[in-house]
Amino acid sequence: MSKKTSYWLMKSEPDVYSWDDLVTEGEGTWDGVRNYTARLNLRAMQPGDQVFFYHSNIGLEIVGIAEITASNIPDPTDDTGRWSAVKLKPMRKLTRPVTLKEIKADKALADMDLLTKFRLSVSAVKPAEWKHVLKLSERAA
Repeated sequence: MSKKTSYWLMKSEPDVYSWDDLVTEGEGTWDGVRNYTARLNLRAMQPGDQVFFYHSNIGLEIVGIAEITASNIPDPTDDTGRWSAVKLKPMRKLTRPVTLKEIKADKALADMDLLTKFRLSVSAVKPAEWKHVLKLSERAA
């Protein structure tokens, strides 16, 4: 029996680590997360899960889709052993970015963790939300 794909959203400040940085690396390590709920989300991720890559602070938009390649690995930036990391690879850039403003204005996305748990850097995305954001990315701005 094959595993069902889960969907996630990961925020990164593009001046610290951007979509283009991930593309250049080919596979990146998502580390440095120091929030317990985000850590639980990182630990729940499995290889093959899909991730929206969100540029926070600058841009405020979902820019691409990545895939988890390794899960629940020790965070290399943590000397205590309490925090986890994952590895991910870029899959594709969205046809066009989907902005936070668009997401906030869309009633179908009103319950999205990005809006309701806005301080969370790693959050779950429901399958219906995932599909809806993909449709938004295909529309003209």
